[in-house]
Amino acid sequence: MKKKERYEKVLAWFRANRPVAETELHYDSPFHLLIAVILSAQCTDKRVNLVTPPLFADFPTPEALAATPPEVIFEYIRSVSYPNNKAKHLVGMARMLVEQFGSQVPDTLDDLLKLPGVGRKTANVIQSVVFNKAAMAVDTHVFRVSHRLGLVDDRCTTPLSVERELTKHIPEADIPIAHHWLILHGRYTCQARTPGCDGCGLRLMCKYYCDKYKVSKEADKK
Repeated sequence: MKKKERYEKVLAWFRANRPVAETELHYDSPFHLLIAVILSAQCTDKRVNLVTPPLFADFPTPEALAATPPEVIFEYIRSVSYPNNKAKHLVGMARMLVEQFGSQVPDTLDDLLKLPGVGRKTANVIQSVVFNKAAMAVDTHVFRVSHRLGLVDDRCTTPLSVERELTKHIPEADIPIAHHWLILHGRYTCQARTPGCDGCGLRLMCKYYCDKYKVSKEADKK
């Protein structure tokens, strides 16, 4: 199957079978989503959603968080991964928002990357979810699923190369939701150790499945 056809079939399947796809992080403002995404690095969304309600309640604004020592924030987030560093990042992020961005979460990649604790993946999540921009955040799920499906090949060895390949072939209007399609598919179906191929509607257009089970080209086209 040629790459163009594979993209068309995969995207058509997602449109038909997962018309609604969105972040599973809980938040009530762009500022709180930024906090949640920073906390989610190398940590599950489920864990983040357990610790953020009291954090959000006590620190509803950048000003409130910026005025708080990292040691205090640590007590709220101690059960997530790398709580010491993340506490420092959250306070530093809030202070920069107050001092440089009028307490507003910026909407450009360059400005988001200036914030402590914000890398390219986090910045792209904010651009996509908050501002509906055509930004593709590549986490471990997106990286794995895009390779298995055959949307990217083995030459794409870094998150940035995967991001560029996906945004090159996915229509701009679909990129914000495609980010969630790939994440959720990786989280619940195409898991790292035990991919659920038998129950996957994408299997006959999936390079991993067709190669592993030696599916014929004729079946691949169905």
